[in-house]
Amino acid sequence: LFCLFFFCFRYVNGHAKKHYEDAQIPMTNHKKTEKQEKVQHTVCMDCSSYSTYCYRCDDFVVNDTKLGLVQKVREHLQNLENSAFTSDRHRKRKLLENSSLNSKLLKVNGSTTALCATGLRNLGNTCFMNAILQSLSNIQQFCCYFKELPAVELRNGKTAGRRTYHTRSQGDNNVSLVEEFRKTLCALWQGSQTAFSPESLFYVVWKIMPNFRGYQQQDAHEFMRYLLDHLHLELQGGFNGVSRSVILQENSSLSASNKCCINGASTVVTAIFGGILQNEVNCLICGTESRKFDPFLDLSLDIPSQFRNKRTKNQENGPMCTLRDCLRSFTDLEELDETELYMCHKCKKKQKSTKKFWIQKLPKVLCLHLKRFHWTAYLRNKVDTYVEFPLRGLDMKCYLLEPENSGPESCLYDLAAVVVHHGSGVGSGHYTAYAAHEGRWFHFNDSTVTLTDEETVVKAKAYILFYVERQAKSGSDKL
Repeated sequence: LFCLFFFCFRYVNGHAKKHYEDAQIPMTNHKKTEKQEKVQHTVCMDCSSYSTYCYRCDDFVVNDTKLGLVQKVREHLQNLENSAFTSDRHRKRKLLENSSLNSKLLKVNGSTTALCATGLRNLGNTCFMNAILQSLSNIQQFCCYFKELPAVELRNGKTAGRRTYHTRSQGDNNVSLVEEFRKTLCALWQGSQTAFSPESLFYVVWKIMPNFRGYQQQDAHEFMRYLLDHLHLELQGGFNGVSRSVILQENSSLSASNKCCINGASTVVTAIFGGILQNEVNCLICGTESRKFDPFLDLSLDIPSQFRNKRTKNQENGPMCTLRDCLRSFTDLEELDETELYMCHKCKKKQKSTKKFWIQKLPKVLCLHLKRFHWTAYLRNKVDTYVEFPLRGLDMKCYLLEPENSGPESCLYDLAAVVVHHGSGVGSGHYTAYAAHEGRWFHFNDSTVTLTDEETVVKAKAYILFYVERQAKSGSDKL
């Protein structure tokens, strides 16, 4: 705590780590005693959350010294926040928040009401996580399931009810992604605070998803897939002595007919996002057809190459790329190239073949990922093409294997949320999200949440789109 640089962080440029390495040098020429060994634990503190991190242990610190020195530093930082030195900044921040709150007023039935949306604080390049969490929180069926789960206390006996710190010494058995995910969803849309800090959830992510440790920018789609996969795995276990699969079965809105099993089990993740693809491969030499059924939680769509140089919405040279173009490119018949020769069981050797995807079962929530990042010879580039997408009435019937078995409105989807990547590279830039809540569209930019309109949403260069299955109208509602 002697560094004069603010925001030197743990991983950025390795600056804070260098403090730890420098502190070890004076000890190399002396015989280390047991007492000196204990002293050499260099720590740093987050000035926003006041969490303390130790380099030697490579983990967060829960303990304090006998004299309570860590707590004294926390109190000192809190006093600085309220001091005259920062009062002007604090006043400006309050003024900004108040003006932002005043702008978040909406007339409903003649009366003015304030918004109850809550932002998520950025913990250091965690916008990729915030955008996904805000999107999932606005998928009603998915969010309500977790919010209705009973709370779990990870400790028993004397420690029950206390805050659980996720330290390496406790082991992964005391870490619950489902519980922290539930707490985060419950904190959103309460209107009690302008922003919520998802620290506990992020620490659990570090524990069970090593790929996301550190404070580098990450891919939001990759995070979403890891998050859903780990939620699915954890939900298959016991929950206060009751199997979560039993809880799922008791929910009438998620019946067995709507489930899609992955790894032999079904959870709310597969019940909401799960669909089934049929992969059809035909040998061009003997005509042998091979079919394979694959479950999916999202579909990754290429932006067709003929549109990749179109960088703006108002294009003069050539047609505009649409979401239907991307879906058609995904499902159209494709001849596999020389590097993807198919092993034909009839010919007994690899042959030229064609491939085609059909959707055998559509999910309740259709997640579409536009593949904006692709590798060139030396680096990963971004496809910045604008892709036109519908807010309502996305018709998926023409991509179904057996469309005749579907009802007139069972294949229609309405947009629920959009994740947008701003910037040029996957390891840089910024993520925000647009999402619909009770008929209104919101823009989620970390701590800041603002009302927006449909015209702004449709102009966004979408990276991930969440479409919710339209509920079929009852007979009395039909004209």
